Amino acid sequence: MDHLEKARRVIGLEIAEVQRLMVRLDDSFVQAVETIRTCVENRGKVVVVGVGKSGHVGDKIAATLTSTGSPAVVLNSLNALHGDLGVVADGDVILALSYSGETEELINLLPALQRFSVQIIAMTGHEKSFLAQNSHVHLDVGVAQEACPLNLAPTSSTTVMMVLGDALAMVLLEARGFKKEDFARYHPGGRLGRTLLLKVHQIMRGADQMAVVAPEASVREVLHAMAKARAGAAEVVDASGRLLGIFTHGDFGRHFQTHPGLLEKEVGEFMTRNPITIRGDQLAAEVLHILETHRIDDLVVVDAANVPVGVVDSQDVARFRLI
Repeated sequence: MDHLEKARRVIGLEIAEVQRLMVRLDDSFVQAVETIRTCVENRGKVVVVGVGKSGHVGDKIAATLTSTGSPAVVLNSLNALHGDLGVVADGDVILALSYSGETEELINLLPALQRFSVQIIAMTGHEKSFLAQNSHVHLDVGVAQEACPLNLAPTSSTTVMMVLGDALAMVLLEARGFKKEDFARYHPGGRLGRTLLLKVHQIMRGADQMAVVAPEASVREVLHAMAKARAGAAEVVDASGRLLGIFTHGDFGRHFQTHPGLLEKEVGEFMTRNPITIRGDQLAAEVLHILETHRIDDLVVVDAANVPVGVVDSQDVARFRLI
């Protein structure tokens, strides 16, 4: 058996165990979800505890829960009896991870945890284990076979444990009505945060970078105004300042060959009337959608009276890393 075949065997074994997990999900999972939801809605938190590989899985589950609106902390089982129990409060939920359910550190910690008014959810591979028998909810993560060829190293079992943790977090997310905007609040530094939190007025170029002209202005004057503002387009407005149209470098290039004396003619004759616009209070993500859909490079930002207040250039999309 070559390396690829061995890799496929490992993956196949783990997939098979995840499928077994999916089939045996029961009301215990529902009870776990509702227990955590009640806790979080009462301003409590999930305290995750595990040892060894289960501890590493616990770190990931806690991070996923926290990032999706269910506050979770990791309690180091080795330090818990030496002061770290201070992170536990009445009303919290304890999520204890141990495949054997007999991990000594957790067994020693359990009596101390039970002195608090908490609910204990155990993830173990043995429903008759000490941890399973002394929890309020038991989630079965037992596997028939590890993916390790020696059937020793935690592989299938940790995968099943992590998948079940993801299932808990995602079902909780939906049960609590958690939305993309909420997710972005917890991830302001990522692309999702930028696209869901940034507003158009935060990325647009302001009045000092706009070439605003009257329809009677000559194309020569308009090009001069565009050069002065270092803009790729000019906004053509009426006497009240309301937007009539837009004239771009592309428009100039298209009409130059077919209209002799173009430079001295009024820009109103060649502008694009009623251009696509956007409001400043809309999400910046809408800019990317409009630019791509309509294949334009400049998007005028207007106020409620249709007066131009800014412009977004396609280069700004890249500058703010919206793509």
